[in-house]
Amino acid sequence: MKGTEPDEEQLVRRTARGDRAAFEELYRRTSPWLAVRLRRRCADDQIVAEVMQETYLAVWRAAGAFAGSAVGGSAVGWLWTIAARRLVDAFRRRARHAQPLPVAESTVAPAAEDEALAGAVGDHVGDALRRLAPELRQVLQAMVLDGLTVRETAVLLGLPEGTVKTRARRARIAMREALS
Repeated sequence: MKGTEPDEEQLVRRTARGDRAAFEELYRRTSPWLAVRLRRRCADDQIVAEVMQETYLAVWRAAGAFAGSAVGGSAVGWLWTIAARRLVDAFRRRARHAQPLPVAESTVAPAAEDEALAGAVGDHVGDALRRLAPELRQVLQAMVLDGLTVRETAVLLGLPEGTVKTRARRARIAMREALS
């Protein structure tokens, strides 16, 4: 590539053509970030490992379906969407077997996506986001940042759908008040 490294979108496109080296490079670049992000949502290392494996298998198989920047998307966003849906599926499988899932404990340091979201939306909005109660911020993050539906958010967080809807509404009201 004329002295420059390919970006993640180019790696996905090369993976779609069966380029194993491109797939391995995509994995090397994205798997540490993806594992951290999944662990923030699930404390069960076995589930995280399964979701990682399922995600990269899906990427290998479906790389040709990636639309990318042509539709305003990014390779990393596409990868996270696959992983988030696989995590929801894992939670559903576990729920069918009636085994409770450990939920990741809140960490003192802010997550990279929290910082990125706050930085992307400006100081005033970022401050309002940081002041939200953790349970409201979790719902807002899942639905807005991760693009999950109410049902997927409910499964992901282990909450009834009505609770997710209520928390989403409370989060919107709190943000509106903080920004007025």
